[in-house]
Amino acid sequence: MRISFLLLFSLTFFTEVFAQQEAYPQVVARSGDGIFLLLRRHGLDPSLHLAPFLELNKENIGKGNSLYTGRRYLLPVVSAAPASTAEATPADAASTPAALKSAPGLTANFPLFGEKYARVEMLDQQLKGTVYYLVSGHGGPDPGAIGKYGSHLLAEDEYAYDVTIRLARRLMQHGATVYMIIQDENDGIRDQAILEIDRDEVNYPDHKVSLNQRERLRQRTAAINELHAKHKGAYQRMLSIHVDSRSKGQNIDVFFYHHSNSALGQKLAQTIHQTFTTNYSRHQPNRHYSGNVSDRSSLYVVKYSHPPTVFIELGNIKNDLDQRRFVIPNNRQALANWISEGIIADYRSK
Repeated sequence: MRISFLLLFSLTFFTEVFAQQEAYPQVVARSGDGIFLLLRRHGLDPSLHLAPFLELNKENIGKGNSLYTGRRYLLPVVSAAPASTAEATPADAASTPAALKSAPGLTANFPLFGEKYARVEMLDQQLKGTVYYLVSGHGGPDPGAIGKYGSHLLAEDEYAYDVTIRLARRLMQHGATVYMIIQDENDGIRDQAILEIDRDEVNYPDHKVSLNQRERLRQRTAAINELHAKHKGAYQRMLSIHVDSRSKGQNIDVFFYHHSNSALGQKLAQTIHQTFTTNYSRHQPNRHYSGNVSDRSSLYVVKYSHPPTVFIELGNIKNDLDQRRFVIPNNRQALANWISEGIIADYRSK
């Protein structure tokens, strides 16, 4: 009797499993895949399909909702939805960070941040409902300014990218939806002092960065403005992050630029600037901070981007003192943290 019961149970179980496998598409997880990336690659919106995916594959999910490379996973069946809803999803590029859409404590994997930092935990929802477009300067065929650090070369685009992607992760932890307009799927957040120079960055969503300087800038603003239209009605801001290069090699502080006709861009720039002033007073009380805010309406991304925009110069990559601001990973993280603090303060005072 017991044998018959076990046999019946086994047959029932395997019948359900086979039926389930036939009812749902199966895919194989690739190296570096997180659930969000896997879902987006197969045309599924994580905000709609994350919970069904976890339920379908609950026996096959690793710690922190990670996936096992090479294993098969069942995909939820796509239900019909209005086209306008699908077009408005905030993360329609496979590697673009989006918001963590739940309560504090939720974690999700975002491979763009690199293996060490891919697992992102939401700390709070201070920036819930906000959308930020982050652009790191130069990239692709254009490394930007080049500094010498001993026998090493320091490229502006690599250090601007590392600060920018750290900022993206930080904003997400506070509930923001974030778009990295320049992306490098191989770099992630890096903790090395010397960041290797490469040319494989792409422009959102996955376009090769143009060789022509003006076209590169047009690519960025076009991507931002298209997304801005999709998020119409949301609180949206854009930040472009660069590393300066002064021929004289002088030590400079962090500077902020905005469009002369953008009161909201000016307010954001001033609020972040005040955060830097306060933090320098707290952490380096004997150091005078000379960074300031001014309008630079002629800058292409400032002039043509539709969201209120702030253009940030982090320092002079050709100056020995400023280089320490970049080559020390904790300093790059501090820059990202302080910019994030200013962004949060600006949003609170909206």
